Amino acid sequence: MKLHLPEVFLSFKPQRIAIKLKPAAEKLIRQERHPWIFNESIQKQNKEGKPGDLAVIFDKRKDAFLACGFFDPSSAIRIKLLQFFESAKIDKQWFDKKIKDAFRIRKPLLKTDTNAYRLIFGENDGLPGLIADVYDHTVVVKLYSEIWFPYLSIILPSIITTASVRTLVVRLSRSITKVANGLGLYDGDILYGTLIQENIVIREHGVMFKVNVIKGHKTGFFLDHRHNRLAIRKMARGKHVLDVFSYAGGFSVHALVGGAKSVTCLDISKQALDLASANANLNSEDNKLKGICGDAFLVLSNMIDQKKKFDIIIIDPPAFAKRASEIDRAKESYTKLAKLGSQLIKPKGTLILASCSSRITSDLFFELNAEALKHTAITLMEKTFHDIDHPIGFKEGAYLKAGYYHL
Repeated sequence: MKLHLPEVFLSFKPQRIAIKLKPAAEKLIRQERHPWIFNESIQKQNKEGKPGDLAVIFDKRKDAFLACGFFDPSSAIRIKLLQFFESAKIDKQWFDKKIKDAFRIRKPLLKTDTNAYRLIFGENDGLPGLIADVYDHTVVVKLYSEIWFPYLSIILPSIITTASVRTLVVRLSRSITKVANGLGLYDGDILYGTLIQENIVIREHGVMFKVNVIKGHKTGFFLDHRHNRLAIRKMARGKHVLDVFSYAGGFSVHALVGGAKSVTCLDISKQALDLASANANLNSEDNKLKGICGDAFLVLSNMIDQKKKFDIIIIDPPAFAKRASEIDRAKESYTKLAKLGSQLIKPKGTLILASCSSRITSDLFFELNAEALKHTAITLMEKTFHDIDHPIGFKEGAYLKAGYYHL
């Protein structure tokens, strides 16, 4: 299998570092198998480390193996753990098993009319800082840390073989772009096979979408709401639908395929609305999709003034709280959106409120919505969380939540 990796990625020689932790960090490993070790939790290490070095953590009392993971000197999360309690050789065979285990979880999806799924979900699949999304015969691998540089030559072939893909594209997070570029690796590089065109047409429960795997946001598409999009499709017949923060029109297109009478997409990006319209055209000759380009808060307020009403409203904003300092402002935004949506829903209509902010827990999110809607006749009917290709392996890995509210 010929990988088009710069030669320097074949010459990395990771070393082993012996680590001892403070008692609280040891306790977290034993009780929760938590995959993150912060810098301040390290009590002692026997040498300086480079990205991707294997940090072996020894139990302070028994001086025995406790866990091991990749050392990351550029991150506050200094060690990303891979293996717990039993020592193991972190080699090709170990990676092969991890990836096959991950694939086994996703297999039920492939029995539906679906050919796009998340194969590797970082820490939740025991491979921290690594995402792999499959789009038909192409896999997009996104790297969030330099720790993977020494291992690309052995893990990428395993991903290609397990997913049975013909092409592999690499995407880079901003935090590692400069270092990667200095080594000859660039965002959007095709490391295996060929790519005839950037836009790939995928199927999701029989609905087609166009995905740009080179320039698209994240890896090209948001796969995590697949189950919620299918639910919208099943309830959309004859309904007037409003899709807020619509991006590529995932909810909108499913609603159209489900027989919606009208669908309105609202997004601040004209490019996103154009993509939503293109996706609608892929699935229907009668494109009933209407796009509105603007700030969601302002447009929704104007719609209320105009006394507009919809049968189904989906409000699925981008992450409002990417860091702790943004939590208070995020709470205000979620509360405001719930109140705006509640004034636009028709009697017997359904309001779907969603959040992808991991720092806003599901308990907090539903409390915010309950408070915002307490003076209305709107009740919570159902909560949904992650689809099966986004398993939750630790508490910080849980980020997606949605509530279905009925008037």
